[in-house]
Amino acid sequence: MEIEISHCNNIDNGVIKIEEGVLNIKYAINGTGKSTISKSIQKSVSSKLNGTNDLTELKPFKAFNDDSIIPTVTGCEAVNSIKVFDESYINEFAFQPDELLKGSFDILIRDEQYDSVMAEIEELVSEIKSQFQEDYEIEELIADFDELSSSFGKPTKKGVHGSSAIAKALKGGNKVVNIPEGLEIYQDFIQGQDNVKWVKWQLDGGQFIEETDNCPYCVSDVKDVKETIRRVGEVYDPKSIQNLNKLVQIFQRLDKYFSDQTKEIISDFVSSVDGYTEEQTGYLLEVKGQIDRLNNMFKHLKNIGFFTFKDVDKVIDELRGYKIDQNLYAHLQSDETLSKIEKVNDSIELLIEKAGQLQGRIAIQKRHIEEVVQENKKAINSFLRNAGYRYTVDLIEDESGKHKLKLIHVDLESEEVAGVRNVLSYGERNAFALVLFMFDAIKNVPDLIVLDDPISSFDKNKKYAIVEMLFRKEKSFRGKTVLLLSHDFEPIVDMLYHHTDRFEKPVASFLQNDGGQLTEIGIEKDDIMTFVDVNSSNITGHANLVAKLVYIRRTYEILNSKGMAYQLVSNALHRRSVPVIFEGGSSREMTTEEIQDALSEIQQHIPEFDYQSFMQLIHDNSAMLDLYNSCGNNYEKLHIYRIISEGNAGAGHADIVLKFINQAFHIENDYIYQLNPAKYQTVPKYVIEECDQYIATLEESI
Repeated sequence: MEIEISHCNNIDNGVIKIEEGVLNIKYAINGTGKSTISKSIQKSVSSKLNGTNDLTELKPFKAFNDDSIIPTVTGCEAVNSIKVFDESYINEFAFQPDELLKGSFDILIRDEQYDSVMAEIEELVSEIKSQFQEDYEIEELIADFDELSSSFGKPTKKGVHGSSAIAKALKGGNKVVNIPEGLEIYQDFIQGQDNVKWVKWQLDGGQFIEETDNCPYCVSDVKDVKETIRRVGEVYDPKSIQNLNKLVQIFQRLDKYFSDQTKEIISDFVSSVDGYTEEQTGYLLEVKGQIDRLNNMFKHLKNIGFFTFKDVDKVIDELRGYKIDQNLYAHLQSDETLSKIEKVNDSIELLIEKAGQLQGRIAIQKRHIEEVVQENKKAINSFLRNAGYRYTVDLIEDESGKHKLKLIHVDLESEEVAGVRNVLSYGERNAFALVLFMFDAIKNVPDLIVLDDPISSFDKNKKYAIVEMLFRKEKSFRGKTVLLLSHDFEPIVDMLYHHTDRFEKPVASFLQNDGGQLTEIGIEKDDIMTFVDVNSSNITGHANLVAKLVYIRRTYEILNSKGMAYQLVSNALHRRSVPVIFEGGSSREMTTEEIQDALSEIQQHIPEFDYQSFMQLIHDNSAMLDLYNSCGNNYEKLHIYRIISEGNAGAGHADIVLKFINQAFHIENDYIYQLNPAKYQTVPKYVIEECDQYIATLEESI
């Protein structure tokens, strides 16, 4: 893929290539636009899939008010699914309250074999489930049972909670059936189909009854019936009537499931004048208990499946335990109830006849789950051990029969770590999340996997452990299309230079951003050089004389060879017309013999070097400024800037730049291996821009 990015954050224009089926490493210094590349590709794909234009979020600030500049990304047309590891992934999916990774069961256990066997199990139990699918009355019965049960509210010693729907509707009696004396004139409204609306309507008008003697609706004289109107509001309220209506309707729907005697008693209960007695409450709780038990049996059978059977050796016993004994439901002894129970029991008997097949499938599935659990636990825990973390993970089965990924500290003896997000350090969270992301991405098989600077914060051992986990193991990103954006050079050294026999060869390149123009330069094995080789290559190459002296001086430093040749080079770069040697806190001039010996050694590497001629060059501000402006790479430019700035201390140059030079580029390099700074722009652009401003000021003063 050749992806072109335009007008996205700090990238005005740039093209990057992604080779399919391999790891693509894009190495760059901070500020180049690595995260912008990740977001641009991600939003381009999501815009295509969702029919939106998410790229507008990446419009550069400098073009915020320019409608002609529109962020665009082309070249992602073949990508229909993408998985991105970044901070948002960690926040959204990792370290959930009840498991390490959201959906860990589906990610770490569920696979094609699991789904295949599960389909066979579902086929075997389909006879029972079909009873619920084909008989809609059972579904309605379950729903009505649920609603009736919930109307009792929270359990109390008396059995009916005071704030429950039943209490609110019937505690004072059924005032819809039994209209209080004096309110009979409202019977048609109170017992009407829309009685709730009527009571609300009546109460809304009743609040104005004291303002005049006229009806707030018809303006007729109501002085003599005000007390009656007030009583409606005292006796009735819309919520109680609504609860009562709903309760009556449920009992009416369930009427055919009750025995004749139960039906009669419930009818008296619902239509009582003065409310229910304690004895009636106890009776109704008996009915509720049987309803709840039968309802639970129906629900279990409706959801019967693999997770129903805890013990593979007791499948038949468990199935028999699901048969419903109709004799245990005295209040539900109706033809309708018994026919439902008979249908369900018959389907269980049919399943018992297939118990051997069911038992075999369940055994296979449990064995497969155990193997997958052990395999994934071993892989993750091996990584944790190799990376030096004092944690392990375990896939623990919950009450539903599904496994969830849990974190355990080695000092807690198999006890789960609570509050994982707060316990782990920033680096530990990233490491865990990255490995979990790998399993997630492998499971979902996206067209493109993007890793946005995932490992730069780790120490060397942890970096290698993560790289090995992600790209070497059998269950890893090997053979996948992966884009790794990083400002860390070590993975390139490990995979492209040192351990080519352990890793598939990645496609590596260096990204650089010059004023918004993003370019990439390929990195091959030969481009990975020791620091001494870098210096040697540039000394014998086409660098200018000043740069060559910088490289040879750094060679002497890295080899700790600080003899006369080093001393003379150091004097030359510090613009000393008369070279000196610092000894024991004092200094002396180098002797003619010392200078000549040093010069002879230096000329073996740089034949054109002559000390006096070099002094003329380095003291000539115009010539040095020309040299600075003609430099093709930032590294050499930076060192020439340092020499110029030392000779013009009063010119107002940026101290921050000198500090950067001294601390980052005038000391021994951090890595044994690196890229040649003469070829790859490893010096940040903002540092060179500071240098450019100083040089421009100096040019104006000459």
